[in-house]
Amino acid sequence: MEIALKIILVIFSLGLIGVVLLQRGKSAGLSGAISGGAEHLFGKQKARGLDLLLQRATIVLAIGFIILSLIVAYVVKA
Repeated sequence: MEIALKIILVIFSLGLIGVVLLQRGKSAGLSGAISGGAEHLFGKQKARGLDLLLQRATIVLAIGFIILSLIVAYVVKA
């Protein structure tokens, strides 16, 4: 049981790292103001959907990571 929980915890941590690295930085919004209107009109909606998905995945993985960390700490202690 302990080993299975640790494996799941490693999977969650790698997933969390991957999702955070895939997200766009907050300063990336300034490049749209300089580049022009065409990219802003056509590319923004798709990026917004992907950014929203990555943000939600980050929240879910972070909550799962915290809960699993607490469970693993409890199981190892007991």
